[in-house]
Amino acid sequence: MKDKNVSGFLALFFGWLGFHRFYLGQIGLGIIYCLLLGTGISFLLGLIDAVAFFVMDKDNFDIKYNRRFYDERRRRRDTDYVRRKREETDFNRGARAQRRRERDSSRELNRRTRKSRPVKKVNSYKTSGKEKYKDYDYKGAIVDFEKSLEVEPNDPAVHFNLACAYSLEENVQKSLQNLALAVANGFKDFTMIQEHDALAFVRIQSEFEAFVENKYRLPAKAENKDPKKAEEATLEEDLLSTQPDLLDQIKKLGELRDNGMLTEDEFAAQKKKLLG
Repeated sequence: MKDKNVSGFLALFFGWLGFHRFYLGQIGLGIIYCLLLGTGISFLLGLIDAVAFFVMDKDNFDIKYNRRFYDERRRRRDTDYVRRKREETDFNRGARAQRRRERDSSRELNRRTRKSRPVKKVNSYKTSGKEKYKDYDYKGAIVDFEKSLEVEPNDPAVHFNLACAYSLEENVQKSLQNLALAVANGFKDFTMIQEHDALAFVRIQSEFEAFVENKYRLPAKAENKDPKKAEEATLEEDLLSTQPDLLDQIKKLGELRDNGMLTEDEFAAQKKKLLG
């Protein structure tokens, strides 16, 4: 393999003899340089060739004087490049396949999660009740809110809305009952109870003071002092003292009445049924 710097030095010092041409394998040109030795032209041509070799790009020199080695080196470089590209392509293809598998796995997990998640029923009565309430149709709102409680009986927001609607309809007992149920089911915004405009009518009633003093629960009914009733109460106590399970059931009925979930008449009817 020929070197351009060696060729340049040979042309500079021995160019007049054509040594650089013989070095490059150009035998015919070397002989011509020797024939021109006596004319001085070969000396001038040697200087020109020396300058040309020194300033020539290495790749251009290799293309011209080392063609076979240059082509082989380029093929090797191309092969390495193609191999690297193929390896990169294989790696990218594998990475894409991995990402695709992860994406498919995530989609399958989400699908199973959505499928196993219980579907919450849409309470349309609650929504329609709010709309009627905003349109000042309080009677219609009360009907829809009552139907909403058949779907979600322990919804504190619905009980509060019912209390507001009953207050606007000046039904104090129903309003207080629903306020008590709202608080019993987790309604804690007592400031709203004290300041909400819709509850203004209820707040000016004497029952409301007792309701607040009893920690936002309906107060227990006063005991009946009628002697006949007192005698019946004594008989009931004797009966209940011998039947502890029956006493527990009546206590539960009393709690439901105190929380406003049963009226006094309903409580009395259920109690009478238990006592036989």
